[in-house]
Amino acid sequence: MLSKSVIPLVEGEVIRDWQLVPQTVALFPYDSELRASLADPTVGRLLWRHRSQLRLRREPNGTHEEIGLTWFEWSRFHPERFSVPHGIAFAFVATHNHFVLDRGGKVFNRSAPVIKLPPGGTVDDHLALLGLLNSAAACFWMKQVFHDKGNRGEGGGITDEEYERFHEFDGTKLKQFPISGTAPLDRARTLDELAQELTATLPDALCTAQTPTHDLLDCAEKQADNLRARMVALQEELDWECYRLYGLTDENLTLPETEVPPVDKGQRAFEIVLARKVAAGETSTTWFERHGSTPITELPAEWPEPYRELVNRRIALIEQDRAIGLIERPEYKRRWNWEAWDSLQAKALKTWLLNRLEDKALWAEPRLTTTARLADVMRRDGDFLEVVRLYTGRIDADLTETVTELVLGEAVPFLAAYRYRDAGLRKRKVWEQVWELQRREDAGEDVGAIPVPPKYASGDFANVTAWRLRGKLDVPKERFVLYPGTQLGADTTPVIGWAGWDHLA
Repeated sequence: MLSKSVIPLVEGEVIRDWQLVPQTVALFPYDSELRASLADPTVGRLLWRHRSQLRLRREPNGTHEEIGLTWFEWSRFHPERFSVPHGIAFAFVATHNHFVLDRGGKVFNRSAPVIKLPPGGTVDDHLALLGLLNSAAACFWMKQVFHDKGNRGEGGGITDEEYERFHEFDGTKLKQFPISGTAPLDRARTLDELAQELTATLPDALCTAQTPTHDLLDCAEKQADNLRARMVALQEELDWECYRLYGLTDENLTLPETEVPPVDKGQRAFEIVLARKVAAGETSTTWFERHGSTPITELPAEWPEPYRELVNRRIALIEQDRAIGLIERPEYKRRWNWEAWDSLQAKALKTWLLNRLEDKALWAEPRLTTTARLADVMRRDGDFLEVVRLYTGRIDADLTETVTELVLGEAVPFLAAYRYRDAGLRKRKVWEQVWELQRREDAGEDVGAIPVPPKYASGDFANVTAWRLRGKLDVPKERFVLYPGTQLGADTTPVIGWAGWDHLA
């Protein structure tokens, strides 16, 4: 549960395939009336460390001070837009078009612009536009209009195939997007509903809502596979409906939702055409390997006859109609390039275990402990033991070893001398001088212009864990505090504390 001072931050990378799943949160220095405020002392303490940098942020008309903004508020926050509950967010840079309905309560960075409809726009108005924007026809138009940024290798490595070329989907050019007189509202609504259901079925959501078990995760994986197959199938119906809406074909090459079977990656009409060309030696492609799908040259026997007949008609049109053949190609068709379930599950289980190790009841008394002692406490937690077995894949997992590994991956040493190399220590000294000037300024002294301290680089930190958890501004994001070179009695495992303790503790 997020506090009112913390809000989900959406970046373009998390907007994919009708889903929007934020992975980052941001401090929200505003009150209930959306006025800039540091009423939350925790937020104030965290931001105070960076006051000099925040104060001198430059906007087109000057620094925050020069344009009348407080040092701590966001540079380009628009309360009137934030208050509007709905919008269409999209990925600014991607290989394909990704647009998602946002239902409010989040903020978006520059890599995730948001379309806001005029006042009075309903959810259906948003979904109708969303259906058009997420179609293959729209992707074809966009790739003729938007800036081509070249190949960057999404999904690992770099290929020279057209479907791997990234484009910059900017809002200015998007205003030129042609909107048909009718929109695929019903299919867009269903795809949006399936995407929400899928999001709630993924391991991260399950492990947040309840204690994960093998049966629960196994059932969820099957449900997710089914939801994805239904989404693939309905996206095909939406694409072919849009071809008719935009006048690319006069034929109605769609079926009612109830008559459409689930479709796996590799089974779409254009993929069957592509697989046949590969089999005939007419072309080569990395499409199937890249997306974990199996090329097929014949229609699946389990499909009902009406759908088999429909897909055959689609294939014939792809092969005979130049316009449809240009669009029904990998570079314009949705990739459905989702992360493997095992990877998602491992991340979610790890987060569940770490959250359990951070339970406030374990750290109510500010006393140092060791990872072995912490493991001994967790031995009495049956749920924790079961999740450890799921996470490690072993029924005889060494609990102390597992707890130590989990903690050290989220721990930063308590002293600067242990956190930084020599170059980092020199930068830290500058930061401390800036903080001293800020304290004197807070006390009423005129200290003049306070310099902006230097940013850290990966080479300034003693190890990659500290760099990952602190970053270039040395923002503390660790869960635990590590005390290197110390020992409690005969216990030789790492000595740790909780990063959630305040300075008094």
